[in-house]
Amino acid sequence: MNTTFKVGLVQQVCTENRAQNLAASIAGIREAAARGARLVLLQELHTGVYFCQTEDTAHFDRAETIPGPATEELGRVAKELSVVIVGSLFERRAPGVYHNTAVVLESDGRLIGQYRKMHIPDDPGFHEKFYFTPGDQGFTPISTSVGKLGVLVCWDQWYPEAARLMAMHGADILLYPTAIGWDTRDDEAEKNRQRDAWITVQRAHAIANGLPVVACNRVGLEPDPSGRTPGIQFWGSSFIAGPQGEFLVQAPIDKTTVLVAEISRKRVEDVRRIWPFFRDRRIDAYQDLTQRYGK
Repeated sequence: MNTTFKVGLVQQVCTENRAQNLAASIAGIREAAARGARLVLLQELHTGVYFCQTEDTAHFDRAETIPGPATEELGRVAKELSVVIVGSLFERRAPGVYHNTAVVLESDGRLIGQYRKMHIPDDPGFHEKFYFTPGDQGFTPISTSVGKLGVLVCWDQWYPEAARLMAMHGADILLYPTAIGWDTRDDEAEKNRQRDAWITVQRAHAIANGLPVVACNRVGLEPDPSGRTPGIQFWGSSFIAGPQGEFLVQAPIDKTTVLVAEISRKRVEDVRRIWPFFRDRRIDAYQDLTQRYGK
């Protein structure tokens, strides 16, 4: 396995036109591959709008099976370009059981793994508990031709436990497909605090685990279908960071963007030698982490 490889991500605007959205994702994959990427990450629920702003049972019709139409199309592109693709889909597992699921397509087109979002938010404008059953596959990296992928999804990115467990189980890189943005009624100071916190916590996962992090967020204003709020202004800002949290590349807050950066496996080894956090963990004293709150 090469000591370095290039990873890409596709930050895009999404509309109600599924075919158009998927075509935009694939165009971004093609651009990233042309720039040398061997692994490409797409944003959360990239085939449609972020429908979780409201609770509406009609939205369950958006879900699809895995394997299904999207994985087949992404698989064809993965095989054609010889790249590993991480997509994000609304999975219909069974009647009444739906998941927010990341899928991994190997460079030969095979669907080789999936991760069902474990942490499910329920906040104003983000009514995900209405739609998504929590994941039941744990925090297990997915082995690919470019390495072991620690795939997590959006709200998972706020939890150090999720990143740590992926790292402990051998992940070579952490990937976060995401859909997060501002309530446009917030003032600029609050908007900046939220965006900075989102960036900072993920860079911290890179630092604490000595791993590269790839975070891919959507961009653009998506109206609230109910009309009760102005909608969500997704803040983009997708980025790729190295194992000390350093920015390798970062996207703007308001533009469709394809990012590509080179990842060094040797750098991960070198960083973990000078910052041996795993060596010094006090595993004999962490039992209370399995409690909901302290004693």
